[in-house]
Amino acid sequence: MIFLRWHDKRYNTLNYFFRDTFGEKVAKISLNAGFSCPNRDGTLSYEGCVFCGEGSGYYDELIGLSITEQFYEYKKRIDNKWANIKYIAYFQAYTNTYKDVESLRKIYYEAINIKDVVGISIATRPDCLSDEILELLAEIRKKTFVFVELGFQTSKEKSVKLTNRLYDNKIYDDAVNNLNKIGINIITHVILGLPHETKEDMLNTIKYICQNPFHGVKLQLLHVVKNTKLCDMYKNKLFETLELNEYLDIVVSCLEVLPPEIVVHRINGDCPEEFLIAPKYCLNKRNILNGVDKLLVQRDSFQGKFFEKL
Repeated sequence: MIFLRWHDKRYNTLNYFFRDTFGEKVAKISLNAGFSCPNRDGTLSYEGCVFCGEGSGYYDELIGLSITEQFYEYKKRIDNKWANIKYIAYFQAYTNTYKDVESLRKIYYEAINIKDVVGISIATRPDCLSDEILELLAEIRKKTFVFVELGFQTSKEKSVKLTNRLYDNKIYDDAVNNLNKIGINIITHVILGLPHETKEDMLNTIKYICQNPFHGVKLQLLHVVKNTKLCDMYKNKLFETLELNEYLDIVVSCLEVLPPEIVVHRINGDCPEEFLIAPKYCLNKRNILNGVDKLLVQRDSFQGKFFEKL
């Protein structure tokens, strides 16, 4: 059957992609270069997105160290897990193209010149990719493998407004097409379980992004974290988070309509327990991964089963 192309999985996992692309185990190491965000510094807003507590980066004890120092400090934590592996330098927190081009060049080159780094992954907003930044990314692309992760979250207009994303869907479309033209591997970040979204809404978001030439997706369970507007909404009972069985069903349904060539980088997400308000089941990542695998078997299903090329 078609899913056997991904070894023992019924969907196209990141681990499979890394081994197929680089020929060995690859791990991502998160780095924090002190970026901000136009949705937080007043350029667009001071409020940020309603779900954003720490710009998706909660481990800030290494801030102040150089990129190289951060890399080796983090590497110590995973050295005992795997031997003889390579690394992706991952700029995760806030908007990692939101600096002047020369500052970005210095940051990116320091990362890609670290021993055993085989690529760089840059999380950003689609509205923070100027022509100059695209030229820099094309330059870096000639040196190493480049991922750019775009925080899209949802295609539903009411949700875009509610989350305070502050850019139109067309901005995302343009960013994907511009990045694709220069050979960048594009990852789209989608949040499942946003307030008042139905399963149909979430599947419509997946179908929407599939109209564009992207390469990978992160399916992120909505986390309610401390010190966010979303947390206030949750405490005021303005919405409920997804139950585990609901989430597993939605993830599998998303996989079923994704093209089989799209790499699934994530089906849950990370949040330290001390920051997390709800849902608590997301702390058990293995349970979610196993649940998705089990449900795919029960449905006799796999990634792309119901994909319809537009």
